[in-house]
Amino acid sequence: MVRGARQPQQPRSRLAPRLTGTVEKPPRKRKSRTEFALKEIMSSGGAEDDIPQGERKTVTDFCYLLDKSKQLFNGLRDLPQYGQKQWQSYFGRTFDVYTKLWKFQQQHRQVLDNRYGLKRWQIGEIASKIGQLYYHYYLRTSETSYLNEAFSFYSAIRQRSYYSQVNKEDRPELVVKKLRYYARFIVVCLLLNKMDVVKDLVKELSDEIEDYTHRFNTEDQVEWNLVLQEVAAFIEADPVMVLNDDNTIVITSNRLAETGAPLLEQGMIVGQLSLADALIIGNCNNQVKFSELTVDMFRMLQALEREPMNLASQMNKPGMQESADKPTRRENPHKYLLYKPTFSQLYTFLAASFKELPANSVLLIYLSATGVFPTGRSDSEGPYDFGGVLTNSNRDIINGDAIHKRNQSHKEMHCLHPGDLYPFTRKPLFIIVDSSNSVAYKNFTNLFGQPLVCLLSPTAYPKALQACVEAYGKSVKNIFEKSTVTLPSY
Repeated sequence: MVRGARQPQQPRSRLAPRLTGTVEKPPRKRKSRTEFALKEIMSSGGAEDDIPQGERKTVTDFCYLLDKSKQLFNGLRDLPQYGQKQWQSYFGRTFDVYTKLWKFQQQHRQVLDNRYGLKRWQIGEIASKIGQLYYHYYLRTSETSYLNEAFSFYSAIRQRSYYSQVNKEDRPELVVKKLRYYARFIVVCLLLNKMDVVKDLVKELSDEIEDYTHRFNTEDQVEWNLVLQEVAAFIEADPVMVLNDDNTIVITSNRLAETGAPLLEQGMIVGQLSLADALIIGNCNNQVKFSELTVDMFRMLQALEREPMNLASQMNKPGMQESADKPTRRENPHKYLLYKPTFSQLYTFLAASFKELPANSVLLIYLSATGVFPTGRSDSEGPYDFGGVLTNSNRDIINGDAIHKRNQSHKEMHCLHPGDLYPFTRKPLFIIVDSSNSVAYKNFTNLFGQPLVCLLSPTAYPKALQACVEAYGKSVKNIFEKSTVTLPSY
């Protein structure tokens, strides 16, 4: 049951633009607008003077918390997407306000129903925002336990039918809130491999979209139908389902279970290097995706994670009640998920990861992208002469899977060449290239003597595997299977 939001151990924060650690006081103008709204709200319940002072204060406090929560939540988008420290204090403030708001509406539900006219969809919206906070905290920290917390709030919205009355109101923007809630809930369920719930949600979302487009002649009908097509294709592509010994369907997980870690070979030394950061990049043409998560990105991010744990049981484990002064050990490597980034975006995130990489740690770069091939022969064989993988641009795609530069005297600008990664080999680097032009990285030079591994997808396949490739695609994840791509996790 969802009784109250538990604040993450490392609160994350995104505050309004220009807020740099200052203590913010309630703005007077905002308070006056709140008072004006209160008069409008309470006028329907009788004369304003007839309302007890305690109930008036309850509504005033709720309006302030609601207004404040919206300010803070909207400020999240202004925080930089890279960097592991800047966002924490702002997220903490945002989470604190939503925790207070959630508990406040629970404790004063009757007064808010009578005096404020609190509707169930408004409660659902608060719960949805808390679910979004947990989900984005997972994206920031890679702690899979927060996916369970997001699922808890999203599931409560569905079970308690918070959005059930939205369809009765002639307000299309409220229906869109409901549709977006379904889309976010589906993403969380996909990441938790709750495929039975996903299928139920897709059916409900389909019905909601049909009703929405029938009642309102909106321009976003095509977009919502595309959402349905994407999630249907995603479900068909992944995850892999196998039959158990008793012929029951089992959905396999790419995550590492506590009992699933391979034993170390005799004589192996533990603790010299550990995987601390990863960039997972997806930029393939016409690849199955949902939201901004391709199938390849989905599989790889799970391969770099441990199975989610319940936060309450995790905190009760021995050793978890340590002093707050000691840094909390992060179970999973930090990850950036970049869907079709431009070269500048990719380089910005890469530089941020490189800068914050701890000592004795490895940075992993996973490139699932369309190949960029050189045109003609070059007199030299340098790190910019064999092409590379595609980065995003506004240009038209040429020849499907291959991009050719238009001027043979210049290198392809919207391409990540092997030489572009050379500066980052000053620290331990693990590169996985899943591309039709992975051979461009075959002669990757180790200039600085740091540990360096390049894992390249094949460009030709044995005849015995050709049928498998045609059936399941050319992804290195499918060819090398789970054991190889989870290698960096150990």
